[in-house]
Amino acid sequence: MQVTCPSVVGRDAELRQLTTHVANTRASRGTSVFVRGEAGIGKSRLIGECVAHAFVTGVPVLRGRASPAGALMPFRPIAEALFSLFRTDGPPDDPALAPYLPTLSRLVPEWRTGEPGQPDSLVVLAESVLRLLAVTGRDRGCLVVLEDLHDADAETLAVVEYLVDNLATQPVLLVASLRPDPGPAGDLAWRTGQRRSADVIELTPLSPPQIRAFAAACLRVDPDGLPLPLVDRLQRGGEGNPLVTEELLRAALSAGVLACDADGCRLVGELGVAVPTSLVRAVTQRADRLGPQVRATLNTAAVLGRRFNASLVQAIIGLDERTVVGHLAMAADAQLVGPDGANPDWYSFRHAVTAEALRASLLPTEAAAIARTAADVLIELHPELPGEWCQLAGLLRATAGDGPRAAGHFAEAGRRALAAGATASAIALLDQALAALPATGRVAERAEVLESLVYALTEAGELDRAFGLADSLTSAPSSAPRKDRRVVVHTRLAWGAMTAGRWSDATAQVAAARTMLGPTAGPEDTVELDVVEAHLLVEGECAEAARGTERTERAEAIARRAVEVAERCASPVAACQGWQLLAILSRSRGFDHAEACLHRMLDVAREYSLPIWRLHAMLRLGVNEAMRTGEIGGLEQALAAAHATGAITLAYTAESSIALESVLRAQYAVADEISSRCAEATARLRHLEDHQFNLLTRAMIAAHQGDRSLMDDRLADFRAIGGEQSLLAPLTHGLCRAICALLEEDRPRALAELDEVRRWEQANPNVRYLAGTYGLTLLLDVLQGRAGRPEYERVAAGAGGSLRWNRQFLHLADAVLLGRAGRTQDALMAVGTAHAASARYPRAHHLGLRLVAEAALDDGWGTPVPWLRSAEEYFHLSELPAVSGACRALLRRGGASAPQRRSGRSEIPPALLVKGLTVREYEVLLLLHDRQANKEIAQRLFISPRTVEKHVASLLTKTGCPDRAALRAYAAEQGLRQTHG
Repeated sequence: MQVTCPSVVGRDAELRQLTTHVANTRASRGTSVFVRGEAGIGKSRLIGECVAHAFVTGVPVLRGRASPAGALMPFRPIAEALFSLFRTDGPPDDPALAPYLPTLSRLVPEWRTGEPGQPDSLVVLAESVLRLLAVTGRDRGCLVVLEDLHDADAETLAVVEYLVDNLATQPVLLVASLRPDPGPAGDLAWRTGQRRSADVIELTPLSPPQIRAFAAACLRVDPDGLPLPLVDRLQRGGEGNPLVTEELLRAALSAGVLACDADGCRLVGELGVAVPTSLVRAVTQRADRLGPQVRATLNTAAVLGRRFNASLVQAIIGLDERTVVGHLAMAADAQLVGPDGANPDWYSFRHAVTAEALRASLLPTEAAAIARTAADVLIELHPELPGEWCQLAGLLRATAGDGPRAAGHFAEAGRRALAAGATASAIALLDQALAALPATGRVAERAEVLESLVYALTEAGELDRAFGLADSLTSAPSSAPRKDRRVVVHTRLAWGAMTAGRWSDATAQVAAARTMLGPTAGPEDTVELDVVEAHLLVEGECAEAARGTERTERAEAIARRAVEVAERCASPVAACQGWQLLAILSRSRGFDHAEACLHRMLDVAREYSLPIWRLHAMLRLGVNEAMRTGEIGGLEQALAAAHATGAITLAYTAESSIALESVLRAQYAVADEISSRCAEATARLRHLEDHQFNLLTRAMIAAHQGDRSLMDDRLADFRAIGGEQSLLAPLTHGLCRAICALLEEDRPRALAELDEVRRWEQANPNVRYLAGTYGLTLLLDVLQGRAGRPEYERVAAGAGGSLRWNRQFLHLADAVLLGRAGRTQDALMAVGTAHAASARYPRAHHLGLRLVAEAALDDGWGTPVPWLRSAEEYFHLSELPAVSGACRALLRRGGASAPQRRSGRSEIPPALLVKGLTVREYEVLLLLHDRQANKEIAQRLFISPRTVEKHVASLLTKTGCPDRAALRAYAAEQGLRQTHG
């Protein structure tokens, strides 16, 4: 008879907790639950009930399982979970998901639509999984089940932790099962439980009454009908474990000491004193009862692991498909194995202890023989050993005692994992490869594995261990011609240390590589080292000995030599790295030079099929276009290309640049939406540079709206993550604090902030040209008398002066200098040119009008009154009282009437506001348009006819009309009609 419990016993509270969480996903109140307990305690059964509830309520379920045999197969449980739901129909057809599909294709290759590019970071992959789950669960909820998490790879655990920390507002419930053993999965459950990101359900042994109810349910009898000696045996021998309890019942039934029929259950013999040679013996006896051929099939499957492929088992034992399927069906009836997932060719043992018991029953020589045959058959069936087959081949060779061949498979699997971005799995696999090699001899093989391991450790940020392994390498040829393997390793470590900001370590690795190369090394041997040194000159500690200009000149010279050599000796990545640095450094001579570098970088990336470097080039070309012209078409193209290839981090970089341009255009709502969304995402992705940029952009939004308190708060956030030690630092003074000070009418403070920019740029490489030095600073210096024509000519001739944001201020500075020199017409032309440049930047445009109008009043040139009226109206509507008040004061100083802020002013057309019409004058003009006389107008507005006459005279002056008839015609041209009544 079947000895399985048809219902869950003793887990009512836990099941209610899970089903409540399932219901909450419909309201986007997601969470995570870790179900912990020893083998056989009922984790799978509890989760199965939760899954059944989800199915009944229409909640989609994604289900995957980790496996000891595939413990180092990156992302296996997550990929299996995705397959379980999307195998047939593919991913959801949702535009919001499209940018993430290329990244997700790392898990589901069938979703790949183009050539694979360089893999994104692990965090980007986790974000992509989060987005997929959010789309899947929209309006209906979603349940993700990952079982046996204790056997999962490090990359899966990293993705799980990311999901756990970001599900609170998502329509997703994540449920994972694991054993309570020490290890990374247990640490993850404890850590996330401590910070209350997840619930942890500890499944404890069933109580004696619950064991009695459980056994009765297994035997389909009333609990009171169980023989008391049997109950006592189950409670003592099973120790509250449901699986062991089931095995004890099966053993009693098989031994014939327990009989169950329509009349109930009774003992017909003596129960043994102890559990029949433990659970292992119970499992092997059950397998033996199926016959020697089925037992042989199960032994082979157990050597392959808890999860196994039926076709592979068939090929190993040499039986036909029908026979093997029959064997597995018999084992399934005996509740030893069952189908695994949606693929009918895969099976798994019902419990991990089942496979472990069968393996333990084999003699070492038996297991080795099976493993040896299995490895040979596996390689014959799959010569390239794709996917998880490579690692399985290594495990089989290790079981067979063939260490060197096992090491080869593990090393290959490790290199594949590294290429896929799964660095933790790569490290574990390469460590296995090293352990499988003999302690002596095999020098070349050990060197090759060590080199790959150093690369993996560098990618994972484990630089200290990588440095130690690099020192242990003996001289051996590498894949790179002319180079000692140690040189290649030290070069890679130098780049890794440089990108991690460990300047002294990077310098030391460069020195070590150069020492090994010796004085006779040619430029082809040192090209990668030269690129690293050029970057260190710009950003590293070696830069401290030189001022900004000297550093950039030296770095540019080294980088330029390096790219020439890299292109000659076909080192395309080094060439792209060098051209990218040159594009930044050559801006000082003009942006045409910078763009020539980027176009060359683009050509190299295309020639050598380097999609990520192609995107880097496109993005930087888009940034340059935005700076030069104010157009964002190039950035939008780069963003679309990044989305199409799944380069999520580059997509956020492009969006961040668009957000900055939106700030300059005074599109603050647009900038706020982009930068807040990108700041949240880049924080999750741990992309420091982009996160700093977005926090700074958010500070700019506050500054350009005159909100100093909010600006200071956001700059504090920027400072907290090291922003003021980055190359973004000058923008905090020029595009934040200085602009805010001008909107507060605090010009001395603005000048002080811009002086800070000057000091910073004298000591550091200047890669940002919008901080003020090439535009706003010069205008304020000219207004204060601190700069004249020579300073203007110098700045205008520089690269920074060609940028559209800076040009608007430069032309105004030119106008002020021309006006002071008495060249009135030239000054007016310069103002017109400035207006054209500032057309995209309304706030900067009106701020420029306010500043230049004051100089025009003082020096007696131009038309300052209309400029001030336009600026006053703009800043009044923008609720910036300090600037609008200053404009009104300047209007009065210029002999013009200042606007009266009465109700109804918003109804005056902008063209009339610029001419200085008051609300009352506008009302008079409307009535004049209706051909009413002064007396009638006075009666309508409750004022005297003499006052009407004064308003008409003022209207004639402000509009330039010669008489009352012309004034009526002017009103008609403006499309005015009477709305007062």
